[in-house]
Amino acid sequence: MRQVREILHLSLDAGLSTRVVGERTGVGPTTVRDTIRRLRLAGLAWPVPDDMTEAELEARLYGIPGVKPGRRKQPEPDWSLVARELKRKHVTLQVLWEEYIAAQPDGYRYSRWCDLFRRWEGRLSLVMRQSHAGGEKLFVDYAGDTVPVVINRRTGEIRDAHLFVAVLGGSSLSFACATWTEQFADWIEGHNAAFAFFGGVTQLLVPDNAKVAVIKACHFDPMLNRSYNDMARHYGTAVLPARPRRPRDKAKVEACVGIVERWVLGRLRNRVFYSLAELNAAIAECLADLNETRVLRQFGRTRRQLFEEIDAPNLKPLPAEPWVHAEWKRCRVGLDYHIALDHHHYSVPHRFARREVEARFTARTVEIFLGGERIAVHMRGSGNGRHTTVPEHMPSSHRRYLEWTPAKIREEAARIGPMLSLLVERIIADRPHPEQGYRSCLGIIGLAKRFGADRLEAAAMRALEIQARNYPSVKSILEKGLDKVPVSKAPEREPILHDNIRGSQYYH
Repeated sequence: MRQVREILHLSLDAGLSTRVVGERTGVGPTTVRDTIRRLRLAGLAWPVPDDMTEAELEARLYGIPGVKPGRRKQPEPDWSLVARELKRKHVTLQVLWEEYIAAQPDGYRYSRWCDLFRRWEGRLSLVMRQSHAGGEKLFVDYAGDTVPVVINRRTGEIRDAHLFVAVLGGSSLSFACATWTEQFADWIEGHNAAFAFFGGVTQLLVPDNAKVAVIKACHFDPMLNRSYNDMARHYGTAVLPARPRRPRDKAKVEACVGIVERWVLGRLRNRVFYSLAELNAAIAECLADLNETRVLRQFGRTRRQLFEEIDAPNLKPLPAEPWVHAEWKRCRVGLDYHIALDHHHYSVPHRFARREVEARFTARTVEIFLGGERIAVHMRGSGNGRHTTVPEHMPSSHRRYLEWTPAKIREEAARIGPMLSLLVERIIADRPHPEQGYRSCLGIIGLAKRFGADRLEAAAMRALEIQARNYPSVKSILEKGLDKVPVSKAPEREPILHDNIRGSQYYH
């Protein structure tokens, strides 16, 4: 404060000279004379009212600080609106100031206007100081923490799911999804899901230097993963990795990872998930709350609103189909006309048995090529050691065997005769699992072609009499001609009577 009241009191009440007043108040004589002059120019009489504060008195004499005399103070523009507009393509501070001054001719001059904006911008967080144009960059990364998922309800087996995170530079619209691993196939699935969520593609992708994105990190010329670069070309974008050991280059996604971990993982910490789809549904609900209801204080808008204003108009359209990552592997077709791929077996036409082929497989399909020509295509199996077989790939004899169903086996046996039908039923019933008796039944029915239906029916009756319920026994009966020989009955013996033999009556 300028001690205005003390100067006026010593000068006008005490009648001291300007030199003495200056010595007592610590100001120069010129300042004392200027204060008395300003009192007269302001139209005030001494003594001033007691309820007038020092600040009010100084304002009457010297005016409002920072405002030139004769000019009223202008209201400051909405700097958050200016910051949002700067994210639009081809928009500069000069363009925005010209629009401002056209609306307010008495407003701030350009230098003062820029100075006030930079002062406001300096109060923002370090992350928001980075300038990202709308639709320019998409930052991608994996969160450090994982989410436990119960994959077996009976045993309680748990598998950790990894969290893929993507955030737009302009609007900070955030996306996250869970994948089983951080390997390339899941990395690509995360990108496909992110592009579908945003409804478009940015000009640049900014990952870190993980091996799925960058084969060899370099400050000047990084070596990108070839398949990752192919994906970028498919979507019409380019990859710009962050500099090695420079996390501030992707500070946007680093901050987003922290937000997602708190906003999503913190809210889901007490929930139990039994599938990846269930986890991703819960993540989507949390992100909807983050993007559409939480207002960013710096801009007075939600992330979704900023996205519609800034990023959405500048995104490139999505291609007709998402990019599908495919891997190639050389395989040799086995004697069973199947190839083995990731612990699952896929059929090819039987005429290509023992041939070397190439398999192109994605997350959903398996294609098999020979000499550049596709000879088979399958849906991707689960890697459980099972077989995926197309009936058209089988030889005719194998296909006929495949067509034998339990109902057809019983029907064919009944057509030959009742004894064979009964034998087939006994064979199936004797096995721990009915399927174990099907092959034996097929072999017995096939003997009709060699020995005839009548002899087979007689052999079945003899087999029932001697309790021979398998293919080798029936075949032996027919080969030795025993089906024509009646079964001899053992001679009846007289009962033995003796005092030491109790007999059956003893146990009643």
